[in-house]
Amino acid sequence: MKKIAISLLVVASTMSLWAADSAEQLFDVKCGMCHLKTQPTDMNNLVAPPLMGVMRHVKMTYPNKAEALAFMRDYVLNPTKEKAVCMPQKIQRFGLMPSQKGNVTPQELEKITEWMYDNFPPAGFKGHGRGMGRGRGMM
Repeated sequence: MKKIAISLLVVASTMSLWAADSAEQLFDVKCGMCHLKTQPTDMNNLVAPPLMGVMRHVKMTYPNKAEALAFMRDYVLNPTKEKAVCMPQKIQRFGLMPSQKGNVTPQELEKITEWMYDNFPPAGFKGHGRGMGRGRGMM
């Protein structure tokens, strides 16, 4: 019986650590299956735009951090073509991002979007040479 109690304690501790994951780990679990954190070497295998490009265009459209975070939190749960900050050909290629309602909690989304904003795009990232246009319709 003592071994079972110890085993349950270990499982409970592990679950607590999992619940306290870092924002980057949350991104990896919730977003990373579609959005790469690194520059892709093969553009043909992408299922969604890489994170560095997404954040480049979010920041070009919403240079104020609070506005960018509000946009990202809204868009993840309620994506529409009208709200998108990507180039129309990206939506054509990848489709509109599916809503993540039910897949991410508001607390997780807050952690993830803060981490994304604070860490991407990496310094010196220029995209794929398509200019630095502003406004909706760019990514």
